[in-house]
Amino acid sequence: MDEWVYTEVERLRGLRIPELRVRYREVFGEDARTAHKQHLVRQIAWRLQVQALGDLSERARQRALEIANDADLKKQVPANWETSGSAVPAAGRKPQAGRIPAAGTVLQRVYRERTVVVKILSEGFEYEGRRYGSLSAVARAATGTRWNGLLFFGLTERGKQRRRGRR
Repeated sequence: MDEWVYTEVERLRGLRIPELRVRYREVFGEDARTAHKQHLVRQIAWRLQVQALGDLSERARQRALEIANDADLKKQVPANWETSGSAVPAAGRKPQAGRIPAAGTVLQRVYRERTVVVKILSEGFEYEGRRYGSLSAVARAATGTRWNGLLFFGLTERGKQRRRGRR
């Protein structure tokens, strides 16, 4: 990708919300409907990349929609997103594991008289011979409903219970 796009994205992160809204108007030709800084930065960055490199083909767009319908998408911006560093991808950097046990660990959970067994891999998870990108995806495959994977496998507690335990 052109270096100027990376530079512009870095510059966007340093702007305040009123300045981002002005930049949004310049890029999209209309007023922004949000005042959420991270959302504005992402939208403007996406548009700049489209302008520099072109948009998706119709075939790629349709495939992305198919994948999105099956994906377990995060609905909250990670707390450290804004301070996570450069927009330039760091080669060889792995995401932090957090509460996920080490690779090779086997997790088990009985769900509706059936034992769900998951092996943690160095990159992902294995359940019934298939690879998954998240514990939430495994829990969904096993149950047919959306679950927080950490909660499903007992690696965390629900928010209210966790807070009560600290008092």
